[in-house]
Amino acid sequence: MTLAPVVQACRFSGRQAADLTGMLIIIMLSLVGCASWQAPQSVDDSALRTRATSETVMDVTLSATVLGSDDSQRIFATDLNITGVQPVWIEVQNNSSHTLWLLRAGTDPSYFSPLEVAWPLHTKFNKKGNAEIDKYFESISFTNPIPPGRTQSGILFTNRHKNTHVLNVDLLGQQTFFPFTLFLPIPGEHDSRIQEGMNRLASMDYTDYQDTGAFRAALEQLPCCTSAGDPVNVVLVGDIANIGAAFIRRGYRSQRHHIDDRHLLFNRTADIVLRKSGEGVNASWIRVWVSPLRYQGQPVLLAQSGRPKGGRFEIDAYKEPRLHPDVDESRNLLIQDLLYSGSLAQMGFVRGVGTISRETVDSADSGTRYHSDGLRAVLFFVIRPLTPSDIEILDWVPFIGQRVNEAAGWYMENNQGE
Repeated sequence: MTLAPVVQACRFSGRQAADLTGMLIIIMLSLVGCASWQAPQSVDDSALRTRATSETVMDVTLSATVLGSDDSQRIFATDLNITGVQPVWIEVQNNSSHTLWLLRAGTDPSYFSPLEVAWPLHTKFNKKGNAEIDKYFESISFTNPIPPGRTQSGILFTNRHKNTHVLNVDLLGQQTFFPFTLFLPIPGEHDSRIQEGMNRLASMDYTDYQDTGAFRAALEQLPCCTSAGDPVNVVLVGDIANIGAAFIRRGYRSQRHHIDDRHLLFNRTADIVLRKSGEGVNASWIRVWVSPLRYQGQPVLLAQSGRPKGGRFEIDAYKEPRLHPDVDESRNLLIQDLLYSGSLAQMGFVRGVGTISRETVDSADSGTRYHSDGLRAVLFFVIRPLTPSDIEILDWVPFIGQRVNEAAGWYMENNQGE
C-alpha cells in the first residue's frame, strides 16, 4: 500500500492548516475544561450540622458553621478558602408566622455572590460546563425567602475572618425583625481568647452602676492606656452580640496580629481585636477588653481605637504599623462609622485619657507618640435597627458644644475686617 494518497490528502494550504490547528486547540481546551471541575455526586451537611453553633430569637433558630478547606473541597470540589472567600453554612428554622428574608449586606457589606465565586472555575470555550458550574453554586447557596414553618439551609460566601468568625445575620419579615450574632470557630485557627472573654464576662466579679454620675466617675478612673502606651479612648456599653453586630455591619473583621499582644490591660491581652480594611489594606483597628464594670445590668467594654501612621498609603506589609499620632481623629471616625451601624442608641464623652497637645508631640525630646484632647467616647448599643436620628447625645462633657464654639471663634478671628 502506498502512502502517496494519504500524504496527498493531508496536504493543506497554510490557511487550512491554521484553521485545522485552531479547531484542534478549541477541541482540546473544551475537553480540558470539561474535565477540570466536576460537581460532587452528593452533598452531605451532617458534619457541618454536628459542629454548628446555634441561637434562637423568639420563634426562629439560626445554626451556622464555618467551612474549612476539607469541607470546601468536599462540597465545592475546590478549596474556596485559598481565594479569600470564607464559606459559611447556615440553617434557618422558621417557626414564626412570618415569611423571612435574609439581608446579605448585613452579614457582609462586601459579600460574594454565588456566580462571582463560581467565575474562577470557568474555562474558555466551555459554555455548557461553565453554565453547569454556575447552576451548582447557585443551588448550594442560601436562598430567600424562608416561608413560615419551614427550615432552610445553604451557603453564604463571606469575606475572610481570622481566628473567630463573628457572624451577623438579620432576618426581615413584614414589620418584624430577627437579629443574630454568632461567634464561630474557624477550623484550624480558632483563637480561644474571644470565648475566654465571653466566659470572663459571665463569671467576673463586677460593680453594677445604676447611678449615671457614679458610672461617669468610675469610667474616668479606669486606666488611661495599655501597657504599650496607646490611649484607651473608647467605652462600649451593651450586650456583646449587639456590639459585635454593629462592627461587623460596618466592615470590621476579627483579626489579631502579633503586635496586639504587646498591649495589656487588666494584666491580659485584648479579648477581641477587630480590624477594618480599605482597598485591601488594614486601615484601622480596635482592641477590646471586658471590664469589671456594668451599667444598669449591661456589660462595659474598654477599647483602644487607632489606625496606622500612613494609613492605606503605608504599603510595606512587613513593616510594623506605628500608631497615627492623631488618635482623636481615629476615635471620631469610629463614632461616625458606628452611627450607620443601626445599633448605636446613645453616646457621650468622659475624661480619662489625659490631654496631650500637638506641640508636645512635635517637641524633639518629648518621646510622646500621640496627641489627644483627653476624652473617651462612651457608646451605648441596643438591638438593631436604629437610624442616626434616633441617637441621643449625652452632654456629659460638652464635646460638640466645644467644637461649635471653637469653630465660631475661628470664624470671628478670620473675618474681623469684613
